[in-house]
Amino acid sequence: MANIKSQIKRNRQNEKRRVRNRAVRTELRTRIKKAMTAADSGEASDSDAVEAMKLIDKAAAKGIIHANTASRRKSRLQKRLNAAS
Repeated sequence: MANIKSQIKRNRQNEKRRVRNRAVRTELRTRIKKAMTAADSGEASDSDAVEAMKLIDKAAAKGIIHANTASRRKSRLQKRLNAAS
């Protein structure tokens, strides 16, 4: 445990951010998986894909995932959608 006051505060901030980022990442994975399964099963729902892409962009903008990671995930999702249709 830290003894320095500024480090104690930093630990509190990091914990808050960790919990928030974890929630966003979990939601992101769920939406991507939902869109991918919809694309693979043939019932390619545009709303699922749009929602997943939107969340990917938001996560990248907030710095939760890297910009290149966001691009890669969007690209892979779009490839699946194109193959399904």
